Amino acid sequence: MTTKRILSGIFSLLLLISFSIPTLGFSNSLKLTDRQLCDLEMIMVGGFDPLEGFLCEDDYNSVVSDMRLQSGRVWPMPIMLDVSAEFAEMTSIGDVVELQNEDGETLATIEVSDMWAPDKEKEALGVFGTTDETHAGVNYLFNLTKDVYLGGKITAVQMPAHYDFQDLRKTPAEVKAYFAERGIDRVIGFQTRNPLHRAHVALTEICSKRANAHLFINPVVGKTKPGDINAYSRVRCYRKILNHFPEDSTTLGVLPLAMRMAGPREALWHALIRRNYGCTHFIVGRDHAGPGKDKDGNPFYGLYDAQDLVKKHEAEIGIELVAVPEIVYIQEVDDYLPVSEVTDGMTELRISGTEFRRLLREGEEIPSFISFPEIIAELRTINPSTSDQGLTVFLTGLSGAGKTTIAKALHEKLSEIQYRNITVLDGDIIRKNISPKLGFSKEDRSLNVRRVGFIASEITKNGGLAICSMIAPYEEDRAYNRDMISKLGNYVEVHVSTPLETCEDRDVKGLYALVRSGVIKNFTGVDDPYEEPLMPEIMIDTTDLSVTEVLDVVINHLSENGYLPKA
Repeated sequence: MTTKRILSGIFSLLLLISFSIPTLGFSNSLKLTDRQLCDLEMIMVGGFDPLEGFLCEDDYNSVVSDMRLQSGRVWPMPIMLDVSAEFAEMTSIGDVVELQNEDGETLATIEVSDMWAPDKEKEALGVFGTTDETHAGVNYLFNLTKDVYLGGKITAVQMPAHYDFQDLRKTPAEVKAYFAERGIDRVIGFQTRNPLHRAHVALTEICSKRANAHLFINPVVGKTKPGDINAYSRVRCYRKILNHFPEDSTTLGVLPLAMRMAGPREALWHALIRRNYGCTHFIVGRDHAGPGKDKDGNPFYGLYDAQDLVKKHEAEIGIELVAVPEIVYIQEVDDYLPVSEVTDGMTELRISGTEFRRLLREGEEIPSFISFPEIIAELRTINPSTSDQGLTVFLTGLSGAGKTTIAKALHEKLSEIQYRNITVLDGDIIRKNISPKLGFSKEDRSLNVRRVGFIASEITKNGGLAICSMIAPYEEDRAYNRDMISKLGNYVEVHVSTPLETCEDRDVKGLYALVRSGVIKNFTGVDDPYEEPLMPEIMIDTTDLSVTEVLDVVINHLSENGYLPKA
């Protein structure tokens, strides 16, 4: 075969492919967020029945305004695929988009039937009843949800892989089959995103008896409210607490749901989902899935709004509401009783959630009527006292301000008085060993600071102590590190505020002389900006202080705020 014929064949093949593309639909890929992965999995397993994909625009509008799909079926939560404007520009109606996890594995495809820019304020008011960003769901909608929605039917390729709680991850069909095999025809579902304690055991037993139903504890292990205890620890608690229920009365299964904290609508949504999992009854508590209080300190929803909404629709959706009774611990019977059964002469014992968390945080004894010993032990493991949690001390200031000297001295002193393993992250050493190719542009400086922040976050997350010593000239990068690390442990920013004149007089490294002679350009504090920290925990000018005096200031702050063990 001649070269000319080979080229002609290739050209013909390219023409064939190019003419085929419009017919097949252009296929691109989208890596899903954690919430989108949860939504996709719930659609794939049938947990969101009757949904077969992400909502089209007409269904979306109907759900937001009326809590119903265009078909008329009750569905209170909009489930769309949000994408960036840039992605939308590359996508057309009819395209087939591959939906991937963070590793680039295709889990499903969506044939795009609708694409639109939503009115997020209207959605917030319709779904959450507010535009107050104190509400976790509203905050996510306004600040994390992208600007364009895609709708369309999905085609499954492979299920998301999970290696945790595999025995508890059952599809709706598998859960229904499990109950059918055991002759269980009345099942009461219990939604939870918190560890269970003695009161939870009592109230679920009361509800189960009222419904004459088998209890299905179905905790959420997808996305819950920011600040919630992690799913791994919660499920360990759920496994342990099963021993406190009557034998064969209770089943545990986890739910890969991303919550919205939408109060009444969320409760109705949860009831629909549990119906899909075979439940005939559903427990709804006061302020079910409530997000807390608004910016003015008032509850977003009424105490019984969720129960009222589910009760209104229970016949239509095919699952019966069981309202959680108000219960209280009675000392004389060493048990929880409904308030309606409490009589004169009985001694009620209570403790607030705030006080419980304080006792847990400070390592104090927790009354036995609150929880079981094995649950308390688990919570103490994941909620160590402040002095046992990881800590980052972040020293920032001009070159020559004294940061490195303070860091070394602090390392020695803290090694003497506390037990965390200590890592010193010095800016110069980090540049040499981790960021040798970075220069001194604003972008490179920011990247270097954030790399140090990431390393410190890992140290803090694992209970260690990181001492960071960096110029870190930009407030945006320091705020980024603070936010990242504070979610995992404790963070203390120290502004070594020694003025430029003192730093230049010291000129320990001879850098200022090189700057003044023109050898070095874009030097922080001279011809490149240093943005002073807005709210550092500690501010120290080392001009007239000895190292010992500086140490006293830092150690006293750490001690007074509980970061160090009591003497």
